[in-house]
Amino acid sequence: MMIVRLKTLYDMESMRRFAGLELIEDAIPDETTIRNFRRLIEKHDLSSALFDDINAYLVSQGIAVSKGSMIDATIVQAPSSTKNKSGKRDPEIRSTHKSNQFYFGMKIHIDSDVNSNVIHSATVTAANVADIDEMPKLLREEDEVVFADAAYTSDSYKRGARDLGISWKVNAKRLPSHTKKKRINLSNQQKKNNKKNSSVRARVEHCFRVIKCQFGYRKTRYKGLEKNRVQVMTLLGLANLYMQRE
Repeated sequence: MMIVRLKTLYDMESMRRFAGLELIEDAIPDETTIRNFRRLIEKHDLSSALFDDINAYLVSQGIAVSKGSMIDATIVQAPSSTKNKSGKRDPEIRSTHKSNQFYFGMKIHIDSDVNSNVIHSATVTAANVADIDEMPKLLREEDEVVFADAAYTSDSYKRGARDLGISWKVNAKRLPSHTKKKRINLSNQQKKNNKKNSSVRARVEHCFRVIKCQFGYRKTRYKGLEKNRVQVMTLLGLANLYMQRE
């Protein structure tokens, strides 16, 4: 209920069926009821519990779980306007630079299973937090292989993974030369490995497509990272159900 806008319950029969409500027979909850319910979920972190329960249900239904992970992150923009009561932007949200553009928002970091593409762990941070900083929080102890894009390139992490017996399938990236300003190009073998790894890793992008395109979550709705994290965990749980539909 917390991810359903109140207006859609009045306007769309499909949304009322989803919520289990009949316009004539049932009382549609008002804004206060919805807000109190959301705060109850925030207080007891019920969205994380729901996320875990959904994943447990999927496993019980025969969803194959591997010992491999695919890691990625995406930026969700936040309102940058200062036309509000405080006259300030959200103090917990930050700006970041990506592809010659600046974004003001937060970042969703996820780790999904290689076999099923079920998201098994996630974190939410300000947009300026480096992707690789969240990697240790996402990996599972039983993981034996890790796929990720070039944002997660790290020699120290690569050595650590090898010491733990983990196959490191993270894309290589061009590195700056120590003697010149230009970057060192990838070798043909590195390009070949990147293409092979990306053919697997690209599937994690489907998770973000679902929450942004199917669920319409392209901008933050609340102030503060915690309130938005609560909503994100619910969306990720529902995305897992959506992606495993028959």
